[in-house]
Amino acid sequence: MRVTGGLVFDNYFKFVEKDIYTDGEFFADRVAAVAASDSIDDKVVDASGCYVIPGLVDIHVHGCMGSDFCDGSLQAIEKFLTYEASCGVTAICPTTMTVSKEKLLKVADATREFFLQADSKDNSEESVTKKSLQNMAHFIGINMEGPFISPEKKGSQELSDIIAPDVDFAREMIKRSGGKITLIDIAPETEGAMDFIRELAGEVTISIAHTDCDYDTAMEAMKLGAHHVTHLYNAMSPFLHRAPGVVGAAADDPACMVELITDGVHHHHSVDRNTFRLIDKDRIVLISDSMRATGLPDGTYELGGHEVHVKGKCALLSDGTIAASVTNLYDCMITLVKDIGIPLETAVQCATINPAKSVHADDKLGSITPGKYADFLLVDKNTLELKAAFCKGKCVI
Repeated sequence: MRVTGGLVFDNYFKFVEKDIYTDGEFFADRVAAVAASDSIDDKVVDASGCYVIPGLVDIHVHGCMGSDFCDGSLQAIEKFLTYEASCGVTAICPTTMTVSKEKLLKVADATREFFLQADSKDNSEESVTKKSLQNMAHFIGINMEGPFISPEKKGSQELSDIIAPDVDFAREMIKRSGGKITLIDIAPETEGAMDFIRELAGEVTISIAHTDCDYDTAMEAMKLGAHHVTHLYNAMSPFLHRAPGVVGAAADDPACMVELITDGVHHHHSVDRNTFRLIDKDRIVLISDSMRATGLPDGTYELGGHEVHVKGKCALLSDGTIAASVTNLYDCMITLVKDIGIPLETAVQCATINPAKSVHADDKLGSITPGKYADFLLVDKNTLELKAAFCKGKCVI
């Protein structure tokens, strides 16, 4: 396939006029594409009037369309992946909440079953068929947001299910999921946290999250390998001029990637703008943190066992605590550009290659590069409206 006429987001984070090519599920160079199809015009996509950007990568997303990853069912996973692809989010790390061990293991089992069915040749009605997979985002792996967090900064997480860092349980989750645990959140000040980081940092991405730790404790965790911070500013010690906390540590650690929710609700626009002055754009990862109400009307929903009231872009617990978001990653990216004033090139980088790098998936995802999955979007140059999305070379909207 040849995509022509558009402004393509290249590996130097610039928009350039050029054609791109695909060979089946992957991007290809011109020679390979011609060899594969016998004709360079085997299929042509006219991208005139559009930016051509990589498919978005959301590494922190809980649910949508009435389904939550913690439901622990194949149906929830399939609905999740299909909806995200339809929004231009072509790869995700479905994210758990702080729930019971039993529920987390159920999620791990469902994940393993999903991948077993996806890799099998069984096309029965009960299985995940190859045809269905063509309309789904990539499932990178599980993001475990909890249960190893601080009770003082639990946010909308369930207090009774919080436990101390437990290497044995983490390894059980890794085993039961078929090795699909990609990211684990932890509060560094909790008992056993540093040993946990030391033990597992070489196997999964360890993220500092839901924590009241001070600057020195955060820096110690980062030196041990926790080079990631979950939803910067939210559910953590504040950034003060004499007590910089996790935010200051993240700014000082050049290897640390930080998640940022730019839905216009979680932070003041000034905070998001100034984050790009405090921390280099190469280290900022846009996330949605969206929950099951995403894509649905205002109303009352459930998140991690709590009642959540949704109105517009705002999702709140009964006590007024922000409870995740109801905005998909594409809309977060556009908010960052239109309302917050960050250049489109920077916003695209932070929603594509940066998150892919943060979970070590950039060998196959995050940029328009021969050999990577042919995940790309057509975006109207004038309105920034999503016009089309391709996942693994197939048009999904």
